[in-house]
Amino acid sequence: MSHRVRVNPITCEAHGMCAELLPERVTLDEWGYPIVDGTPVHGWELEHARRAARACPTFALLVDREHGRDRERESAGRRSAR
Repeated sequence: MSHRVRVNPITCEAHGMCAELLPERVTLDEWGYPIVDGTPVHGWELEHARRAARACPTFALLVDREHGRDRERESAGRRSAR
């Protein structure tokens, strides 16, 4: 099972916090919107990605869990917060 970081462009307001907390995977474009490296994250990077997703003020940064062809959105621990 692999995980990937992605951004919801509709909810993103270009705060830039994701790039500060996860510079290994996120850079900012010229307007301050995130550009996400879509390669799988594992180990310590996964924990950093989840922390960055939880810190996003608009919940635009997401961590997706992939099961082969099926994808299940994890929303970076928001399930446990409900």
